[in-house]
Amino acid sequence: MQRRLLAAVAAFLIAAVGAVVLVTYAQSADARAQAGERLVPVLVVGRTVPAGTGAADVASSVSTEEVPARLAAPGGLSDLSAVAGFVTTADLLPGEQLLADRFADPASLLAAGTVAAPAGTQEVSLTLQPQQAVDGALKAGDRVGVLVFGTGASGTPASQSIDGVLVTRSSGATDSTDPSAQVTVTLALDGPQSAAVIAGMQQGTIWLSLQEMARPGTTSASTAAATPSAGAQS
Repeated sequence: MQRRLLAAVAAFLIAAVGAVVLVTYAQSADARAQAGERLVPVLVVGRTVPAGTGAADVASSVSTEEVPARLAAPGGLSDLSAVAGFVTTADLLPGEQLLADRFADPASLLAAGTVAAPAGTQEVSLTLQPQQAVDGALKAGDRVGVLVFGTGASGTPASQSIDGVLVTRSSGATDSTDPSAQVTVTLALDGPQSAAVIAGMQQGTIWLSLQEMARPGTTSASTAAATPSAGAQS
């Protein structure tokens, strides 16, 4: 009985030693293989980044790691300079390598017939009769004057004009002889201008005047340089 127990213990010890030797050899072989490989830097996502995030804002959510060249994903980024000014086109998930094809120019993501609102502005949509919107002929990229007519605090008629406002999109019927025809025009305005226009829609009347027609091939890049200016009169 004792002889069998000793044999069993000896067999267990031999198996354990063999397993340790095998694991040590495998680790050593892997270390030797990696020692001969070229390491390359890649950006790896550390936390989820929503689609539409600017490249500058992605920087705080990624870190640089060195991986064997054979494990670097095609199109992987080692820095964000190549996608400066671009935005993410899909959610970025923790652990994935950052790829160039996950970014795009914001202008290329806009729907046909639209332009991007300049930085610092907000879009406000107005539904008007065609004659209030240049007979419904306005299109994205045009610049208009916004004429707001209403009643002042004292009850007297008051008006305000805002010049050089960018039209980001326009849609709707254009037949001014049809009393039910309506045109929806979306404008890029700053905060105070937005408040004035919305108040005008609720309490008064708004008319749009064409001041500058969109240039052929207008994009968000060429319209973002100019900002609306406002002047008031009463």
